[in-house]
Amino acid sequence: MMQITKPSAYLKTIVSVTTLLIIVLGSYSFSSTPVYTTPGFISKSSFEFNEQISALDKVAGEFKAGKISLDSLQKTVLATRISYKKIEFYLAFHFGEYIKENINGAPLLHIEKEGTRPKVVEPRGLQVLDEMVFADNASEEKAQIAILVKNLKGSYSILFNELDKNKRAGTSGIAAMRIQLVRILSLGITGFDTPGSLNALPEAVASLQGMRDFFSQNYKADDAKGKAIMKLFDGAMADLKSNKDFNNFDRLTFIKNYLDPLYKQFGAYKDDSDPEFMARTTAWNAGSKSIFGNDFLNPYYFTNLKKEDDSAELRALGKTLFYDPVVSGDNKMSCATCHNPDKGFSDGVPKSLSNVQGKTVLRNAPTLLNAVYADRYFYDLRAFTLEQQAEHVIFNKDEFNTAYTAILKKLSSNTNYVKKFKSVFGRKEVTRDDFSKALASYVLSLQSFNSDFDKYVRGESTAMNADVKNGFNLFMGKATCATCHFAPTFSGLVPPFYNENESEILGVLENPKSSMLRLDADNGRLNNEVYTEYAWIYEKSFKTTTVRNAALTAPYFHNGAYGSLEEVIDFYNKGGGTGLGFTVKNQTLPPDQLGLTEKETQDLIAFIKSLTDVSSAK
Repeated sequence: MMQITKPSAYLKTIVSVTTLLIIVLGSYSFSSTPVYTTPGFISKSSFEFNEQISALDKVAGEFKAGKISLDSLQKTVLATRISYKKIEFYLAFHFGEYIKENINGAPLLHIEKEGTRPKVVEPRGLQVLDEMVFADNASEEKAQIAILVKNLKGSYSILFNELDKNKRAGTSGIAAMRIQLVRILSLGITGFDTPGSLNALPEAVASLQGMRDFFSQNYKADDAKGKAIMKLFDGAMADLKSNKDFNNFDRLTFIKNYLDPLYKQFGAYKDDSDPEFMARTTAWNAGSKSIFGNDFLNPYYFTNLKKEDDSAELRALGKTLFYDPVVSGDNKMSCATCHNPDKGFSDGVPKSLSNVQGKTVLRNAPTLLNAVYADRYFYDLRAFTLEQQAEHVIFNKDEFNTAYTAILKKLSSNTNYVKKFKSVFGRKEVTRDDFSKALASYVLSLQSFNSDFDKYVRGESTAMNADVKNGFNLFMGKATCATCHFAPTFSGLVPPFYNENESEILGVLENPKSSMLRLDADNGRLNNEVYTEYAWIYEKSFKTTTVRNAALTAPYFHNGAYGSLEEVIDFYNKGGGTGLGFTVKNQTLPPDQLGLTEKETQDLIAFIKSLTDVSSAK
């Protein structure tokens, strides 16, 4: 259970909320031609949510005083969350950072920067309350629960009073609803958003109902497109209501029959979002037709390379450089040395070999397939761009052990390379920037969204084995995999805006096969030398990598100590390091055992195997 700050610290946060809100609201550009106006559904729903928070504040005070039962408090928290879900699509789209920080952020410790110094901040909001009031020790946290609710009331009260003043919030209705469908899929029905109650299915109903009401009031719901959307809304809600069991809910059928078709139907409407705002806020591609489409995310959002500067010719040059050992100091290592396409662009060993015989580098080599879809790189998140990631390898004495000047000198003395660079860039000299663009273009092209699973969920094929379907439903539900490996990238790239990476503390063992088990000594993110983030909460914290193509990339984890998917799932099934009896500071993986059967383990593996797609490497 997380530790909540002292009441005085929470009360101080209320004082600073106004300043934060002004900053958040001030960051938006305003539109002079709103698609809809705040009165109507938004006004009514925001008022109801405000009233529900006030009711919760009263109940929390009575619970603190011992006047009502925990059951009464839990019911009021659930009602408050239902009220929020009806308007979440609007609030979380237009006031995303503020909502995350104050209203419904993940119940995880995080940092805020004070100048160049990191400050560890306790989480607050509805997710924290959901976890606290449904915990076994909830009755011992009465004062902290009351303070959390008081903070929620103060935070939302300020936002509520500002709603009508934000003219930009009168746009982007279609975009906001499409993003909400992604949120329901990736954070809602997975249980991420309801860590204590697992009241995910009723909340998804409320979310869909809110959007349905909004759509019917602001768009033509009686033409062909509108009727199709209303039918999908009704079918989705009926499906959710008929499935009361969180663990046994058929998420794949729900996504395939309702969520993704809704997403596609909304995509037929004119994009009503602000391009400038979207470009700096999210990697989401508003022109995509499926949440599992290969164009769902914009890869250029994550790299210095611009789409208009990319080309097949540039990509071909980057591919040549990728496989050429000339880029290393001793002319013996290439990028493909540790990222072999035959091994899913990993190398099949626990820790990659260095340029010194008999020595390895610090960690396991992750796949480069879909590597571009990240805002941070390496297991310890020390690099901030794809280009910077390459620089770390170039300068590392155990890897390429060279510098740009040396690489450029070699390339400039090679007639073939001079011709290739001139053909692409139109100049004789080979520059560092052009070299980086070429490598980035090739790595960016290693996209993997055309697996058997993707084709099935998009409706491009009809065949899917029952074990794969069950494995997906387990992954997204009972096994809780998708609360860290978020769909559709199945990595730690956080939805629904996909603009930041999560790292997790799992308590990985040094050698799970040893007779003397002990935690791996690698401190991960704590030692990444990004000193503005140097905080104890990142000790032994590592980037959540994708499970796409994981069937090809054994061994696993940052230390490569787990040789098979069975071993990895067994580790999670037992609750990570804490579940195995070790003391793991701030483990972010729940220590509870999952209770997976051998059959369920094999179904999970069948699903992971269905995510294999190396077609972009051909």
